[in-house]
Amino acid sequence: MLATWFLVLVALELGLARAGPVPISTSTRTGCDIGKFKSLLPTEWKAFKKAKDTLENSLKPQSCCFSLFPRNWELTQLQVWERPVALEAELALTLKVLETMPDSSLGDILDQPLHTLHHIHSELQACILPQPATDSRPHGLLYHWLHRLQKAPKKVSQECLQCTVTFNLFRLLTRDLNCVAKGDLCV
Repeated sequence: MLATWFLVLVALELGLARAGPVPISTSTRTGCDIGKFKSLLPTEWKAFKKAKDTLENSLKPQSCCFSLFPRNWELTQLQVWERPVALEAELALTLKVLETMPDSSLGDILDQPLHTLHHIHSELQACILPQPATDSRPHGLLYHWLHRLQKAPKKVSQECLQCTVTFNLFRLLTRDLNCVAKGDLCV
């Protein structure tokens, strides 16, 4: 215990404590078990595929030039502790958009995927490290991504947002979720 306090004092003295949260493996944080989402069950994949296909067929073809999730948007560009924050924001927007789909016939088709996304979202929230008081706002690339996600609903039409979220759904589930689930092993 004394050795721990000594290290904390040395870190404070050297100014290392202001560098931000220390990256940790998501499996070691209490209440955080995002690692179980490295792969989804086949029934969940089937439900997501059916929902995505149905959504794509129900959306009107449009030229939505707004790319909410650019191709070069890779979570590996962020620090390990920033990745769950970015994914949580991406999931929150995805849930918000999918829950407000106007076509009532999509309800049954979206039930299972929405349930799964809500479960992943709540598990992910347990993995997000609290920001130190001195760093209350994210910086750099994370700030840019979060700002982009926050402003998107005000910048584009609901239909364009639905298209963008729908076409990003599998990327969210395969690349982004998998990267966060792997923690510091995602490179």
